[in-house]
Amino acid sequence: MKKLQYTLLAVVAAILFTSCEKVSPIGVLVAGTGVEDRVKMSNIYFKQHKMEYKDLTAPKDADEYTFLVGSDSHVTDDPGRMDEMFSIGIEGKDLLYAHLGDIADTKAEYYINLDNSIQRAKEMYANKFFIKEEVEDEGIKYTMYTDTLNNQVYFDTEDVPLPFFPVVGNHDITHNGWALWSSLFHSSFYDVYVLADITSDYTHIYDHFIFLDTASGTLGREQVELIEEGVLDDKYNEEIGMKTRHTFIFSHTNIFRPRAVEFASTFAREEMFFLLDKFAEWNASMVFLGHVHKWDYEKVSGVEYLTLDSMCEANNPNPGDYLVRVHCKKDGTITWERVRMNYTKK
Repeated sequence: MKKLQYTLLAVVAAILFTSCEKVSPIGVLVAGTGVEDRVKMSNIYFKQHKMEYKDLTAPKDADEYTFLVGSDSHVTDDPGRMDEMFSIGIEGKDLLYAHLGDIADTKAEYYINLDNSIQRAKEMYANKFFIKEEVEDEGIKYTMYTDTLNNQVYFDTEDVPLPFFPVVGNHDITHNGWALWSSLFHSSFYDVYVLADITSDYTHIYDHFIFLDTASGTLGREQVELIEEGVLDDKYNEEIGMKTRHTFIFSHTNIFRPRAVEFASTFAREEMFFLLDKFAEWNASMVFLGHVHKWDYEKVSGVEYLTLDSMCEANNPNPGDYLVRVHCKKDGTITWERVRMNYTKK
C-alpha cells in the first residue's frame, strides 16, 4: 500500500513539473490528456492486462447473483461513504461493485484516502470469502488467504483482486487528475463478463458489463471507432458456445435529465443517438448513469436507464437511498432495489 501511495505522490510531482504533454514513469500522460488519449491508453492497457479483468462466476448453488452500483463519491478527507459502499457490498455478498465516476477530488491526499479505503475493503473481502490460515516457514509467520473458487493463494491482502469496477468522471480528470485516477484503476474503457450459468448442453451463459469513458461529456472519435470495430462486441462468442444473456452499461455522463431544471446531457446529439442505437444493438438490459447528482428512472425501447444520486456526504449529508442493487436470477429475470446509506461524519 505504501508503494502505491508513493507512486501517487510521484505522479503529483510529475504533474507539477510538467508544462507540456509527457508520459510519466508509470506510463500515463500527466498533462493535456483528453478523451482521445485516455481511450487509446486504456485500450492498450486493457488488451495487455486483460487477464486481470477476468470473468467472474456467479454462485452455482444460488438462484441469483447481485451487484451493487454507486456514483459520485467525491472522496476528500473522509472516505466514510466509500467504506460504507464496500461494507454493504461485501456483507451483502454482491458479486461485484461498480462506480459511475467522480470517485475522488483531484488531490494526492484524497487518492491516498481512497486507496486506504480500497485496501480496507480488500482485507474485509479476504476475511469474508477466503480461507484464512496462519502458517510458519523456517520461523517466519505468514497469514495465508486461499481463494478456493479460483485456486489462488495470497499472502498480502493488497494483492487480493477486489471486484470493484469504476468509470472515470469529469471531476476525476480536472487538474490533470487522470494521472492520479489511472495510477489506481489504469483503464477507463473496458468490459468484463459474469458466467451466470451453464446449461445441460454445456452452453455458457454470460452477462456482459461494459464501462465507457464519458468523463469529457463526449465519447470522442477514438472510442466511437473502437466500438464500431467491435472491441466490445460479443457476437463471436456465439460460435464458441458462449451466449450473452444480459448487457449492463456504465457511464458517468447522463443521457436523460431528471427534470427540466436539471442539467441536460452534454453528449452531442449525434453521439446520443449513436449510443441509443448501440444499446439497442447490444440488446442492453440496463444503463447506469451519474454526474447530475439526481435520481432518475427512464425506460426507452425496453432498456432501463437509472441515473444515480451522489453518494457523497458533502452533497447528501443525511442518510438516503444512494446505491442500487441489481438481482440477476438464473431464470433470466432482473429486479433492482435502491439501497440505503447511513454513514454520517462523527
